[in-house]
Amino acid sequence: MIVLGSNSEVAQAFVEECLAKGEKFPTIYLLSSNPGTTEKFADHIQVKFFQNSEIILMDLMNEIDYKTLENINSDILFCASGFLGLSTEDGLYDDENTERIIDINYAKLVPVLNFFAKKMESRRTGTMIVLSSVAGERGRQSNFIYGSAKAALTAYLSGLRNYLFDKKVHVLTVKPGFMDTKMTEGLPLNPTLTASPKKAAEGIYKAYKNKKDVAYVLPIWAVIMMIIRNIPEFIFKKLKL
Repeated sequence: MIVLGSNSEVAQAFVEECLAKGEKFPTIYLLSSNPGTTEKFADHIQVKFFQNSEIILMDLMNEIDYKTLENINSDILFCASGFLGLSTEDGLYDDENTERIIDINYAKLVPVLNFFAKKMESRRTGTMIVLSSVAGERGRQSNFIYGSAKAALTAYLSGLRNYLFDKKVHVLTVKPGFMDTKMTEGLPLNPTLTASPKKAAEGIYKAYKNKKDVAYVLPIWAVIMMIIRNIPEFIFKKLKL
């Protein structure tokens, strides 16, 4: 397995879910911008599951060394790379914040996903599981820079899934709603609409095994987003969402 954003609680929970379900991997490649923190998780899965792993430095905000990735092949890629950034109120006109949101969630992530997609295409096997967001389904004033980057990622994954279908490579787009993670720490989240990393991992693993194309972490978000998508624009623009 290849894990992008391997310090994400959801990514780590998904790895543990796979291992707990009896999945076997010769090596799990943990790609991380903070290898020191990743070492703790690598040690954890070695002790708990006797699972070998290799930590590889990859920072989307710096030049990617593709030579270090050339010999990595895997049947599963799990991508939890993401950056929420500042709220619209605090960060809309902060160019550094805006560029970082767009780069990490889309612009600099897509070439890395393309790199691994090409390898899977050449082997005619594999599954790419990528976390996008419900925020990408409609621009809302509270976080539309983040949402626009996730909308672009969702569209990219839809096209990639279409392109890779007859190459025997599966692409799963995951659309989490609220999740109780470091990225959302301090935000006023509705407990009914919020998934723990473990709960999210269980849902994602089930969607992966069932070959789903698009999956919401909690089913209620499919209903919520259907309603939001269908609010007429002349009404929607007046809402404080």
